[in-house]
Amino acid sequence: MQRLLDKGLEQLTTVVFRMGEIAQKALSLSVSGYIQGKDVSEHVHELSEILVMMTAEVEEKSFSLIAKYQPVASDLRIINSYMKIAYDFERYGRYAWDIAFLNPNMGLLGGCEGWMQQFIQDMSEKVLLMVKISVDSLKCLDTELAKTVTKSEQEVDEMYMQCLSRLVKEAGVMNNCTISSVLAVRYLERIADHATYVAESVVYVSTGEKVSLR
Repeated sequence: MQRLLDKGLEQLTTVVFRMGEIAQKALSLSVSGYIQGKDVSEHVHELSEILVMMTAEVEEKSFSLIAKYQPVASDLRIINSYMKIAYDFERYGRYAWDIAFLNPNMGLLGGCEGWMQQFIQDMSEKVLLMVKISVDSLKCLDTELAKTVTKSEQEVDEMYMQCLSRLVKEAGVMNNCTISSVLAVRYLERIADHATYVAESVVYVSTGEKVSLR
């Protein structure tokens, strides 16, 4: 027999899943815009603001479920995890907007040295794959898929440090390209961190086990 709480949890799940789709769209749009030299900041900003509002909606629904139905421990684990994941998805949106903000304010990546363009493109592909894994694993509650982010997260961290090191050695003067590249790789590294947090929450929701995938 379905409890009243179950219906509320289904509604909460729907909102969180939808947030994952919007967050993934915002990031894909911002990264492709940055690499291709397109100003997509307005559209990405709209998506980011939607995610902020949806995070508030998740919090409100979560507190309402706790107050009304006195959920048991396993229910609380889901509610608490969804609140954390909603925050991570909101951060996806914020970093997407930060990246989209670079082109109209720092100049185009196309004017930078070739290695910078290629490095950021390679790092972006890896991070976007992590984001996809985080969203897909949540929808299926696939813990094995979620755990695959560990290797990519370590690779992104290494790429971040490699990029900073190369910029210090090869960028003779501080210019817009250097600043833009530093900011872009920093945002990408943080997005990868949040993808890992989502994956950890997926494992917790599914198994009750708290793991570190970093």
